[in-house]
Formats: sequence, structure tokens, C-alpha cells
Amino acid sequence: MSQYEHTTVSVAPLVLLSVVDHYERIIKSSSTSNNNSNKRVVGIVLGDSSDKKLIKVTNSFAIPFEEDEKDPSIWFLDHNFIDSMMEMFKKINAKEKLIGWYHSGPKLRRNDLKINEILKSFTPSPLLLIVDVNSTDKIDIPTDCYTAIEEIKEDGSSNEKTFLHLPSIIQAEEAEEIGVEHLLRDIRDQACGNLALNLTNNFKSLTSLNERMKSIVSYINRVISGKLPINNDILGKLQDIFNLFPNISGLTEGAKNSSNSTVKVSQTDVGGIESKSKQLGNAFNVRTNDDLMLVYVSGLVRSIIAFHDLIENKIENKTLNEKSTTIDEEKKESEQEKDKEDISKADTKKVDDIDEKDN
Repeated sequence: MSQYEHTTVSVAPLVLLSVVDHYERIIKSSSTSNNNSNKRVVGIVLGDSSDKKLIKVTNSFAIPFEEDEKDPSIWFLDHNFIDSMMEMFKKINAKEKLIGWYHSGPKLRRNDLKINEILKSFTPSPLLLIVDVNSTDKIDIPTDCYTAIEEIKEDGSSNEKTFLHLPSIIQAEEAEEIGVEHLLRDIRDQACGNLALNLTNNFKSLTSLNERMKSIVSYINRVISGKLPINNDILGKLQDIFNLFPNISGLTEGAKNSSNSTVKVSQTDVGGIESKSKQLGNAFNVRTNDDLMLVYVSGLVRSIIAFHDLIENKIENKTLNEKSTTIDEEKKESEQEKDKEDISKADTKKVDDIDEKDN
């Protein structure tokens, strides 16, 4: 377990697109798609697992897989298909090796450990990538990564194999980023600039942080009420998180009001700490106000420029319309003058003809 303590899995967008395409072709396009909400698709993931700190998942392919919905212990996996596909992938890119497998989840299944044992014949420690293709969460990424380990029990009983969760990120190469931007061109609002996108991403991050804090508060309340047992590992992680938060206000309130504290704080120290906390709080407030003012001024300038361009466009269209109207009038006048000249010439010719006849 210690070897996976600082391990992160990097998933390429190409893998997500491939899994979704596999699910759409196999599950949703089938004739019995009305009652197959529990069905899933299974495939192989390729990449590089030489660096234990960052496992890269760069490619994938689908494999034939069937399982009984009523009895999960009955399932079928085509081994020969994996061998033939790996031979073809080696000809394309020898650096991409088989590092694990994926399925469309959305959560772990009872027979995942058995399937993982079969994959050990291709790689020593297979990686399991779960892609929730029907995810409705707009904040978190729809991927979960696991690796199988042997859990050592404290009571001395026999060890059992279980899955260890690994943190995952979505990371693309430069060429993939161009392709993803092209695919998202029809989804993203083109009227939004980089500033609006950054603000949207910050809002989503703050929303995610708010949900995490609510879940932490709910867990602590359940532990206090006795509904959940005390887990020192989780509490230690929470303490590490709290220690990373900056205390920008009320630094001395705890020292003054705490009855269990044995540390004596002098008035001089209290005044110094209060002044520093106020300075830090004011610095945060000033920086926030400056950023908000910059956002406001930027939006105002952008609106004024857009309004100015709109007015210039209307003036230019009006000028073009006036020019076209003037040209049309001049053409009409010239045509009328030509008609008059033609009529006068015709009259003159008639008079000349009459004079010739008289003569």
C-alpha cells in the first residue's frame, strides 16, 4: 500500500471519448436498451505505468464481454481478442503498454476482483478505470481509478484482496487539447471570453469546495452523535487540512475564551497578534476588492467597446444606404434625360422628314 501512497492517474480525453463511444454503440444502440440500465461495457487501457507517482492512461480499446445480470459470477471475457489487439497496437505505438482495464461503472461490481485476476496474466498489477458515462455531476470528473491490494487485518485473520482508490486527473497532450477544443466549439458559448470562462471555473471550484466542506461537517456531526465510529486516520487527514487554512481573523479569541488552554498570552503579545491578524485580513480584503474592481472595469470597458462598434456599424450601414439611394436617383435622372433626348431627337427627325416631303 505504501508504494501507491503518492500515486496519481492521468487519464487522456481520448480514453473518455473511446469509452463513451463504446457504451453508445453496444448498450444504447441495442434493441433491448430499455431494461439494460445495469449493463456495462469493458475494455483495455493502454499507457505508461513505469512512473509510480504518475500513471498515464493514453489509449484504450473495447473487448467482447458478457455477464449475467441475475448471477454476477457468470461472465465471459475474450482473451484471444486481447492478444490479437495488442499485437496490432504494438505495430502502431510500442511505447503504449497494457496497464489495466476499464468498465462503464458507475461503481465497483462484485466480480471486478475476479476480472482483475484474469488481467494479471497480461500485466502484474492491473489498473481499473471506471468511467461513469451517465454522470450528471458538473463539478467532479467522471473517473475513478483503483488497484488491487491485499488488506492486512489487525485481528490476525487471513488477508483479503480489495481495491485501493487512486486519485485521478484529466490531462491531455498539446495535440489532444486542440482536438478537444475543436469538439467543444459547438458546446461552449463563443460569446464568452477568457475572463468569463475563468470566472465560471472559479465558481465551479468554490461550489465543489462548499460541497466537500458540507460533507466534512456532516461526517463530524455523525461521529459526535455516535452514529459513526471514530476513525483516527480520517480525523488526522482533516486536521492536516485545517492546519493548511490561513487564520486571518479571530486569532486570539480562542486563546481568550478557551478554558482548557495552558498557554498564557500577555497583553503585548495579544496586541501584536491582533494587529497582524487585522493586517492580514485587510490585505486579503484589499486584494479581493482590487480583483473585483478589475473584473468590473474590464466588463464595463468591454460593454462600451461593443456598444461603440454597434454604433459605428449602424452609421456605416446608414452611409452605405444613403450612397446607394443617391446612386439610384442619379441613375433615374440620367435615364429620364436620355429619354427626353431620345424623344426630342425623334421629334426633330419627324419634322425633317415632313420638310423633305414638302420640298
